[in-house]
Amino acid sequence: MVNPREAAAAVVDPEIRVITIDELGILRSVETDPATGRVVVTITPTYTGCPAMDVIRADVRRALAAAGHPDAEVRTVYSPAWSTDWISDSGRAKLSAAGIAPPAPVARPNVVPLTLAVRCPRCGSPETEQVSRFGSTACKALWRCRSCSEPFDHLKAL
Repeated sequence: MVNPREAAAAVVDPEIRVITIDELGILRSVETDPATGRVVVTITPTYTGCPAMDVIRADVRRALAAAGHPDAEVRTVYSPAWSTDWISDSGRAKLSAAGIAPPAPVARPNVVPLTLAVRCPRCGSPETEQVSRFGSTACKALWRCRSCSEPFDHLKAL
């Protein structure tokens, strides 16, 4: 039987296939009831109404069943709201390596992040411009580098 935390943590985000739900910071907890052995996983969406949540819940259940925990429960909580500060350092590195500019850490209460410039994940230039507030998913914006002319997604800071 595989450790349930490891099994859930290895689930890949269905919209950003280069990062796990643990690295993205939406995996909140994995608890095992000592009396029954039942596993309860708690997740938080990046956005309320995120269309990937049904797939994530199903993928977590499937991963836990394969790990020997067929009766696992997956709970979704909305408070506290997910923050891009919850993305791990390894997650930020994977996003950048995949051509997705990771958001800068916010980590200040009651501050709304304002993105004025984003470094190009391909060449590193700060000479970039936002093309569209919405990219390939609702949690990303489409940007273009003025130096290398490449378009790229930027994960919005929250």
